[in-house]
Amino acid sequence: MPESPIDASNAILTMRGIRKRFHVRKGMKHLDVQALDGVDLTLRRSKVLGVIGESGSGKSTLANIVMGLDTPDAGEMTFDGIDIDMHSRRVRASIAKDIQVVFQDPYSSLNPRMDVFHLLWEPLRHVPFDSKSALWEHCASLLDMVGLDEGALERHPHQFSGGQRQRIAIARALALTPKVLVCDEAVSALDVSIQAQVLELLADLRERLGLSIIFIAHGLSAVERICDDVMVMNSGRVVEEGPSSQVLQAPIDTYTQRLVAVSRDIVPFKLMTEDALA
Repeated sequence: MPESPIDASNAILTMRGIRKRFHVRKGMKHLDVQALDGVDLTLRRSKVLGVIGESGSGKSTLANIVMGLDTPDAGEMTFDGIDIDMHSRRVRASIAKDIQVVFQDPYSSLNPRMDVFHLLWEPLRHVPFDSKSALWEHCASLLDMVGLDEGALERHPHQFSGGQRQRIAIARALALTPKVLVCDEAVSALDVSIQAQVLELLADLRERLGLSIIFIAHGLSAVERICDDVMVMNSGRVVEEGPSSQVLQAPIDTYTQRLVAVSRDIVPFKLMTEDALA
């Protein structure tokens, strides 16, 4: 297997030879679907890796394996210099706080019955605090980190806009100070102007906290704005990877060329200019 063009010398997360097959039923037939076929992934420390491809390319399956929500049939994983047994619940639980996720739809990922304080407290329930006021102050600081004020703690998800709900979801993901944030289509459900604001927030958090981010997306406009590296997936395989400027501006693989051309026609990159982020 050829060496990855993404420098792994300062990687916080690497995965090698990841394979995953699903057994599905279609009508009267039972089919085997190869969701991932020997996928390699390199996430550099304090960098953003974009994972792009059409629906069914294997992006979300890969994300689930990174987060420990699913186990691969084969492959190896190294996290922060430690080899990880992906089939061991105990081992995966030991790094769970270090790898957190932000999903596509913030409304469905936030319990509508909970106010924001309890939503943020939920991942912190095993973390000792001297008092409830100390916990409250910590939750308020999480909101401040994502650009929301303390008054939001007493409100419920339905009282916020889509962009504000996604900020709350990001704050909750940051509650345990993770080293890696997995953004699974985290801006695709938002309006373009709101996407720009959330992307700016993620870029700022990466700088301030030293976060490493896996950014999964369909479109390329957000990827070009925020990602340092890009890997392109097609039918469960990585067909091209490297620095984002190289992959998106001068793609080599035929599939990547078609993907970039179509995305440029549908979502013009000019919508994600610096002016839009001001």
